[in-house]
Amino acid sequence: MRLRYIEGQYDYVKNHTKGIVEPQNYDDIKEKFGNNKPLHVELGCGKGRFIRGMAASNPDINFLGFEKSIKVAYRCLKCSSSAIDEEVKNYYIVYSNGDILSEVFPEKSIERIYLNFSDPWPKPSHYKRRLTHKGFLDIYRKVLVDSGEIHMKTDNNDLFEYSVEQLAQDNWELILVTRDLHNSEYVNGNIMTEYEEKFSEFGKKINKLVARKK
Repeated sequence: MRLRYIEGQYDYVKNHTKGIVEPQNYDDIKEKFGNNKPLHVELGCGKGRFIRGMAASNPDINFLGFEKSIKVAYRCLKCSSSAIDEEVKNYYIVYSNGDILSEVFPEKSIERIYLNFSDPWPKPSHYKRRLTHKGFLDIYRKVLVDSGEIHMKTDNNDLFEYSVEQLAQDNWELILVTRDLHNSEYVNGNIMTEYEEKFSEFGKKINKLVARKK
């Protein structure tokens, strides 16, 4: 479903207590949290269900959800309740592309990166836009701490197999690979995204991998 543009979306995100725009203008974006807790980053946070759930369940970890569409970032922040905003202090929604990570974060400063139901970019000519393409993996390797991890979930089998192959070729350690998450031992503690819940209700199997930086 195509989201319509609403006047003032950018200003809404900019002025929201949980919103960040133009992250490249920060000397250190982590200072927003006022502490040195481990940092996890989600690329493509959608309506924010996953990152809010993770932040609420893990108060000793800081979370940043990156979203490249101002329409989606706006919708994400509109979906957050005032109660959650008051009680859960450890997350922000960032309006920006994921390829800016190496400009925003120092080397070895992120503990974990989440890639949840990313755009599969099915045409081979567009593979370089996939978030598990070598160009992005190089960025992740730079900003992740030693033994930092990539956690990926998708319903798209082609994207998943491509990602497994790319990570293996790029010398990442694959420590978890399942092609049916919800019927596996790894489902305990799983926090679903909006897409995940929808696809699961339709009977689609959810793929998940965890790759560790060597």
